Amino acid sequence: MKLGIVGLPNVGKSTLFNALTNAGAQSANYPFCTIEPNVGVVAVPDSRLDVLAKMYNPELYTPAVIEFVDIAGLVKGASRGEGLGNKFLSHIREVDAIVHVVRCFENNDIIHVDGSIDPLRDLETINLELIFSDMEILERRIDNVKKAMKGDKTLAPKLELYERVMKTLEEGKSARSLDYNEEETAWISEVALLTIKPVIYAANVSESDLTSLSDNEYLQRVIEFAKSEKSEVIPVCAEIEAEIAELDDEEKEMFLSDLGIEESGLDKLIKASYSLLGLISYLTAGPKEVRAWTITKGTKAPGAAGKIHSDFERGFIRAEIVSFDDLVACGSMNVAKEKGLVRSEGKEYVINDGDIVLFRFNV
Repeated sequence: MKLGIVGLPNVGKSTLFNALTNAGAQSANYPFCTIEPNVGVVAVPDSRLDVLAKMYNPELYTPAVIEFVDIAGLVKGASRGEGLGNKFLSHIREVDAIVHVVRCFENNDIIHVDGSIDPLRDLETINLELIFSDMEILERRIDNVKKAMKGDKTLAPKLELYERVMKTLEEGKSARSLDYNEEETAWISEVALLTIKPVIYAANVSESDLTSLSDNEYLQRVIEFAKSEKSEVIPVCAEIEAEIAELDDEEKEMFLSDLGIEESGLDKLIKASYSLLGLISYLTAGPKEVRAWTITKGTKAPGAAGKIHSDFERGFIRAEIVSFDDLVACGSMNVAKEKGLVRSEGKEYVINDGDIVLFRFNV
């Protein structure tokens, strides 16, 4: 699963990406310092794995991961090719969801591409370019459906949907602001719209704002805007996150404590991104490895087994499952079994987040 980090030039995208991945992406105080997208794979923080690691002392510790792509700064006119816009829009088209970084702090030493700080104007600049690109694509699709309807009148509901989405785009609203039923979701996914992709707004604030976020008017405006299109806002301070990324776990804990913060903005962003994509983790635990496996919410046991190996799915017999909380309360798998807390589940069982699973199979 890929998440694209987008935003205007100089809003902190590459700084945030560096902090996320320690990948050392080029970051500079001028537009378009990122031309080709940088890609980094990031571990999803999961305290449950830490608990299991203490219990089993495994040879391997393997968290779930998520992929972030640092996409160059978009500018007004990108949908018409301004600032290498067509290339950058194609990079966004390849990701599953978007992390939209917006600047919510004043600093005269950091150039703003429009000369002043206005997060809603910045959001509108990016969103309109995505909308214009979507309108162009959807217009072609509507023409194709109209032509096909001459021989197939059953396409009328699809045409009605596409025209409804086009009207929404023409009003300057994203396609994700609408509600869709299951059939409509399938139809709209055929069009590969940019504004249908789920979004998290990463509001880049100053260090001084971290302990008084409600006082940041820029942030509050972004939060109100996000509500209107059913998106989430995660406040982060990219500069602070870059400093935290250089620390080991103990130093990081002390640093956050000194700032009066329980969890880093990046940890919140990673978790929110994972959730945004409809992903959950089930866990496997033993002396060889403690591991989180990524699956889509609603996956049944055989499909989850297939994440480990195709043979597990092909020869699935049953899944032995205990909840994380029950295992921790019992202190060991043997005690959990003695108390009848380890369940045997079949092919129709839907895996829950945090299930600790042992698959039985035969091929």
